[in-house]
Amino acid sequence: MSSMQSNSSTDLTFVRPATFFISDFSNIPHAKYYYVFLSLVYVVTVLGNSFIMCIMYLARRLHTAKYIAVFHLALSDLCGSSALIPKIIDMFLFDHQDISYEACLTNMFFVYHFMNLQSLTLLALAYDRLVAICFPLRYHAIVTKPAMFLIVGVMWIVSVIFFSLLVGLLNRISFCRSNVLNSYFCDYAPICALACNDISINILMGKISYGLLICTPLILIIISYFCIALALLKIAHGADRIKAIKTCTSHLILVTIFYLPVLCNVLASVTTPLHPNFQIINNSLTQTIPPMLNPIIYTLKTEEVMQSIKELYKRSKVNTTKENKMKCRRIKLK
Repeated sequence: MSSMQSNSSTDLTFVRPATFFISDFSNIPHAKYYYVFLSLVYVVTVLGNSFIMCIMYLARRLHTAKYIAVFHLALSDLCGSSALIPKIIDMFLFDHQDISYEACLTNMFFVYHFMNLQSLTLLALAYDRLVAICFPLRYHAIVTKPAMFLIVGVMWIVSVIFFSLLVGLLNRISFCRSNVLNSYFCDYAPICALACNDISINILMGKISYGLLICTPLILIIISYFCIALALLKIAHGADRIKAIKTCTSHLILVTIFYLPVLCNVLASVTTPLHPNFQIINNSLTQTIPPMLNPIIYTLKTEEVMQSIKELYKRSKVNTTKENKMKCRRIKLK
């Protein structure tokens, strides 16, 4: 075990390692191919989310309350992947599997924080669809830009406070067994597994974290779509009903992509013991694939975004043509 540091309080002394050793994918056969795959996933994630954010910034028709939430989802996806994948690649390329205690807790905070923001933003988008379909005449009065900015601000405050507390409570754990984390990042459960003192409060906070991150938003999203389904049944014309359903398809796909793999992982781990290698790959895919797919889905499945891309392309083409004509005139004048 690496060198230990002791922090004394009035009655207790907590022993902690100077560094943690992250096992990463080192025990997985042909892991180098998976690192290449994750590198490609990260590149697509950065390009895709940067592209969708640029489109929303440039296209005035997308300067609405709904697209504030969509922009925030793209930003959370980009930051979440940037908190996770570059460190994994760094461990593979430069063999930097040792990470300081403080850096480890910081990494954990940002990974969980942005993952939580992704989940809460999907809930905000469900709220947007609920108001749009159940209260269409009052939609623009309820879902306003200031209201959406307020929702996003509350998300950040709640998430920062909660995960600061979650990570901060790890400082009361004493580590006297090993400093090896059987994970691909500074994950909460593997760190708690190394403890040799009472961690009941940490276990409780972990359960609350899971409830905050997964269960509560998902339950509220399901309730919102139940209300949407009831409202759709009241629509007399089939064409209007289909039009309303189409406005929800992209969001439903995002919700499925984000929550279904997480729930499957949890159910699988509870019902059948999973091989550690399979569990690590499964968890890493759950965290890295949705941020890559989200911008692709919103681009292809949302008519407003596609129209905005076409308009921006036409505008840039017209501007390029004008610039070329101006250059030709200047050449002729010379």
